[in-house]
Amino acid sequence: MTKDMMAKALSDWFVEQGVESMDLPTYKSHGTDVPVKDYMLRRAFGSWKRVISAMKKRHPVVVAVEAPAPAPASKAPAPKAPKAKKAEKKNVK
Repeated sequence: MTKDMMAKALSDWFVEQGVESMDLPTYKSHGTDVPVKDYMLRRAFGSWKRVISAMKKRHPVVVAVEAPAPAPASKAPAPKAPKAKKAEKKNVK
């Protein structure tokens, strides 16, 4: 498996998991569910930080973030408060 193939598989798996990046202990905790074993990635790239860096450069992960639903608008507009009258200044001389 080439470095590019490993980066692509890792990127696709991150998209499937819904994360942009992951630290090594969390990646290891997934056991056999991962596409490429962590020791193979570290052997090819040198360190976990380089694995993540190469993956982001070669195959960037785009995670779709769902926007919160807008609050339902009320049917009747709220009544407006009457405008306060400005105090008149008298010119006393």
